[in-house]
Amino acid sequence: MQYFTELASSHREALDVIRAKYGDSAQVLSHKTVRMGGFFGLFAREGVEVTGYIRPERAAEAKSAPKPDFEEEKRKILAQAKADQALQQVLAEIKGIRDRLDERPAAATEADDHETIRRIDALLALNDFSESFRREAVARLRRDFSLEALGDVEEVESAALEWVGDSIRLWLGPEEQPSQWTTPDRRGPRILALVGPTGVGKTTTIAKLAAIHAVGIGGGRPQSVRMITIDNYRIGARQQIETYGDIMGVPVSCVETAEDLRKTIAMHSDADLVLVDTVGKSPRDAVRLAEMQRVLAACGPKAETHLALSATTKASDMVQIMRQFEPFDYKAVVITKLDETNRIGNAVSALAERGKSVSYITNGQSVPQNIERARVTRLLMNLEGFRVDRPRLEARYGEEPEESEAERPLDRASGPRGGPREDWS
Repeated sequence: MQYFTELASSHREALDVIRAKYGDSAQVLSHKTVRMGGFFGLFAREGVEVTGYIRPERAAEAKSAPKPDFEEEKRKILAQAKADQALQQVLAEIKGIRDRLDERPAAATEADDHETIRRIDALLALNDFSESFRREAVARLRRDFSLEALGDVEEVESAALEWVGDSIRLWLGPEEQPSQWTTPDRRGPRILALVGPTGVGKTTTIAKLAAIHAVGIGGGRPQSVRMITIDNYRIGARQQIETYGDIMGVPVSCVETAEDLRKTIAMHSDADLVLVDTVGKSPRDAVRLAEMQRVLAACGPKAETHLALSATTKASDMVQIMRQFEPFDYKAVVITKLDETNRIGNAVSALAERGKSVSYITNGQSVPQNIERARVTRLLMNLEGFRVDRPRLEARYGEEPEESEAERPLDRASGPRGGPREDWS
């Protein structure tokens, strides 16, 4: 322990001197009055003598306290600087990886896929499926199949084909829901109107529908059928449908206004089925579409509206057409001209994207042969490149086995690419 003695002229001065020299660590033990200075006892003055000591721990703290504070701050600053440098380095590395991924060609991504996945994607592209449909299919293949399972190409292809079939929704009409058409509160005929763009074969399709229902082809009972056309603008349209009507013995009426349509339907209140043929309109002609919608409103709220689409239309155009005809509240889609293409991915993609059902398919000009109720298996049979296990698909979708081409009265008789039969036409 360190002791000290200090002299000063006053007690206050002594404390100031001690604090200046030793700081807060000094402790006073005693003080007394003494005589200071002088010469041989002469001229001495009175002063104060203060005795005390310095506590070792406080002394050490007093000497070292500023140094630890400085060192700690220095250490913190250096650590923060290093952390910032490390963060910047990590960010720079991430950016470099991202830049390399962006620069990698698109083909590299496909090369990372299994050969079987590339094969399925190529088959979907061959059949004109949309990009979004293909992306979903490829993602599902990656998710649902292990690397080992992808080695079974035939099984993977069958699964992909079933996924395509699962995306197809079939319209359940009166044949599947007979109670819908026999309830006591249903009065008057069933009314079916067909709309669609120009050139998709609406008039021929109306004639085919009239024939199969009037004759009872396909196992159904013969019905009392009437046809109404509001297509008075296209050259030869009226004569065409009247010719069909004369051959089939089905009355045909021509109307121009909504009031005429309402009166004509009322005149046919004793019929089982009234089919309405409409004018082909461009989906971009909003004014004329609105006019035709106003006329068709005369059919009443219980009327069914079906949209006719050609199988040869691009998938993107199909989606656009379906969107433009949405105000007609069509219940289902009729796919026409299936005989003119072997690729139906465009139609399947568009139907899936818009959440629409398909009711009928037509595959030629012959009346009434080239029309049938849509079947999932029938549509899948039109895909190119896929190996189709028909019995497996028919069992999956609960469909009766199809008859052969020669035995089927509603199918084309000349094969997939054959010409139309001329009877009824």
